[in-house]
Formats: sequence, structure tokens, C-alpha cells
Amino acid sequence: MNRYSQVFIDPVADVPAAEVYRSRREALLQKLHTIGLFCGILQNPGTEEVYVEIWNKMVQDPGFLFLTGLNQPGCKLLLDPHAEDPDFREVLFLPKKDAYKEFWTGIKVAYSEETLGEVRSLTGFKTILPEEEFWTYLNSQVVKRNLKELEAFYLEFSGEFGKKSVSDDHNAKFAEELQKRFDGRVQVKSLAEKHLDLRVILDKARIEDSRRAQGWTNHAFCEFLQNLKNFKTEREAKLFLDYKMQVQSDGDLAFPTIMANGKNACCLHYVKNDEPLEPGKLLLMDFGVRSGTQHSDISRTVPVNGKFNPLQKLLYTIVLDAQKFHQQNVKPGAKLADLDPKVWDFIWDALQERFVAKGGRFRLLYDKRPHGVSHLIGEQIHEGDPFRCYMQKPLKPGMLLSNEPGLYGFFEIDLDGVHYAEDVGIRIENDLLVTEDGCEDISAEIPREVADLETLLA
Repeated sequence: MNRYSQVFIDPVADVPAAEVYRSRREALLQKLHTIGLFCGILQNPGTEEVYVEIWNKMVQDPGFLFLTGLNQPGCKLLLDPHAEDPDFREVLFLPKKDAYKEFWTGIKVAYSEETLGEVRSLTGFKTILPEEEFWTYLNSQVVKRNLKELEAFYLEFSGEFGKKSVSDDHNAKFAEELQKRFDGRVQVKSLAEKHLDLRVILDKARIEDSRRAQGWTNHAFCEFLQNLKNFKTEREAKLFLDYKMQVQSDGDLAFPTIMANGKNACCLHYVKNDEPLEPGKLLLMDFGVRSGTQHSDISRTVPVNGKFNPLQKLLYTIVLDAQKFHQQNVKPGAKLADLDPKVWDFIWDALQERFVAKGGRFRLLYDKRPHGVSHLIGEQIHEGDPFRCYMQKPLKPGMLLSNEPGLYGFFEIDLDGVHYAEDVGIRIENDLLVTEDGCEDISAEIPREVADLETLLA
């Protein structure tokens, strides 16, 4: 195990991690026309509040993590495509080594004359400077070259609906600090779109990490199904599934697991996760795990007592068929903004043909579309710009996206002389990798067919 594990993320790759991150920086350098700047998280999440008495697990800003692999606070990155000395095209700024802090919280990737060679080898940077010298170094380059423009990573995008931006995160505050430091003499522009256009296309290493996360998720879910009968509450079920995912992995959960029984499944981001499991009801779970910097994002809906009743099976099959319908349409050049409505039309039409035509009645909790069918997956579980402007852009090979249709509401019907009526929440989610001529379901091994689920549950 690398002694810098957790603070430097080592992806699955057939080349050293330093080469993986260097190749990403080189690709972004080719997109820049002036100095580009990235500011990592300034402090561990949670430590900004006095009442927080324990440190939360560190999760680096994904933009910074993608280019450096550094999962620790207090770092900055300068990319200079026009640097006279090639060694200064990529400059990493690190906090100085603090043995007392490391006594409390463990080893960090830090600036120290004694360990500089080791850190260069680890990270792939030839030029590493103390973080406290960042503003002095940047100002010297601006003055020396009379720069009128800088690029920085902060979330601002221009699309067909006008300019959209995030104004209150650490990246926005960093951009404000840049403007303030140079007092309007230098224009600061967002490089977020350039960066994300590069980042949403997964390279070989990230695809391998994504596949590995799927394998861990599959093993955990299959074992979960075989043990579901032993759980009494949503909490017991969640803890078991979380443990089985994490005990295999090198990272953490992709996001907090949703474990929603019965009517609770009609709450899209249900977080209570502590109510009794009801026999005869459906259990919806949304779960995933990290591998390196990548994630799996899976949803499944299963019967608590091991077998779907006729109403549940009818509705579940509609959602499953909608998922397969969407997968058939995902391919390079298609736009998610065009594909998404077709899935909800499919579900609506199927409800009329397969449910209402048999005398069924239903009341949805939304107007036809409860949520998006697809979001991009990558460094973030919801990858890409936060306003999803990417929905209007053509899909490209290497993109990874969710496929998660759902159905939520009250349903009532008589089938074979038996009356069924219940609140139902169903979501089925797999992850699709866009290929040259279509897409690959990299979650295909994770059971979702009715017969497969019932067999494992039995």
C-alpha cells in the first residue's frame, strides 16, 4: 500500500499514476491560451463550523482531483501553456510540511526540501513550490508578460438559456480573489467548460475504475438479496449493503445509500432510512461505490418478501422495458435533451396500454416526468456542469451516463379476481458507456430481471 494512499489517488492503469494525471494536464494545456488556475479545497469539509467536533472524510474538488490526484486541502495548480521553461508549464503549490499536524491527522503530500524528490516522482510535477508563494509567483508572471487575461476554474457557463453560474462555492471565491488582487487590470474568465469537455470523456484508466466499481457493486447486491429476509428495518438493510460494497473497495461510497420501503420509495432522495421493512411491499435502493476517482450509480427495486405481486410485476416490467428502450437509443451524436422525453412518453403509453386498458387507475406524484433519465457520471456522481447544459450537446464515445427511469404514485387494479392497491415507487438504474456505434451497459451483470431477482431472494 502506498503510504500516501487517501491523500493521493492511484487509479487503475497500466502506467504510473503520475503519467495518468500528467497526460490530462497536457490535454488541458492545449486548450488554454493564457495561464489557467485551479484552487483545491481550502480545508477539510466540516471544519469551517465550530460545532463540528470530528473531521469529515476529505473529498477534493473534482476539477483539481482530476488533474493532480491530490485529495487534501490547501493546494493550488497553475498551468502555463506559454512558459519559456517547459518545466514551468505545470506548477503545483503545496502547503509546507508540518510534522505536528501530521502527528494528528497523518502524512500529507507537502512541500519539504527533504521529500521534494519523492513528491515529484509521486505526482509527476517537475516544479513544486510552497503554497504561500502562489500569489507572488502569479503576479510576477502577469507583470513580466503584461498579461491582460487569466483563466480559472469556476462554475460559469454560457448556453442557449443565457449565462449561468455558481456564486458561493470555493471556486467562485477564488475567482473573486483573483479579480480583487489585480484590481480589474486583468480579466478573469472561466475555463470550466474547456475542462469539463475534456473531463466527461473517460480515458482508459477511468473506464477501468468504473468497471471495477460495477463489479464490487454487483457482488454486494447479490449477497444483499440472499440476506434480505434477515433484515427487519431499512437501517439494517442499508448497513449491510454499505458494508459489502466498502469492504471490497479502496474508496468510499459513491453517495449516501437510499433504502426506501413501500411509500417511502415515492420520496426521490429519501434519507430517513430507519423504518421497518413491510412484507408485501417493494424496497427501492439507490447505491454505489467509488473506485479511484470513479463511481457506480445503481438503483434496484425488489419485493421485501421475495416475490413481486401481480401489480408490482406489471409496473416493474414497464419501468424495465423503458430502461431497455432508452439504452437502444443512446449513441454518439444523440442528445440527452431529445432522448429523455421519449422515455417518459414510453412509460405513459405503456401505462395506458398495459394498465389502464385492464381497468387500472393511478395517480402520479408528478406531471409525467419525475426526474431526468440520464446524467453524466465521472469524477462526480453527477458529472458535468451543474446546470446540465450538456444535455443539449451531442454524446461522444467515452461518456458514461446513468439510465434510470422510474414510476412513483398510487396504483389500483383488479387482476385475476384479486384487488391490488398500493403506493409504489420503482426505479431501475444502470450505467451506460457510450461507444463508437452505440453504448455498452457496464452494469449488465447486476441482476434486474424479475426471475433473477426472485431466484436470489429465495
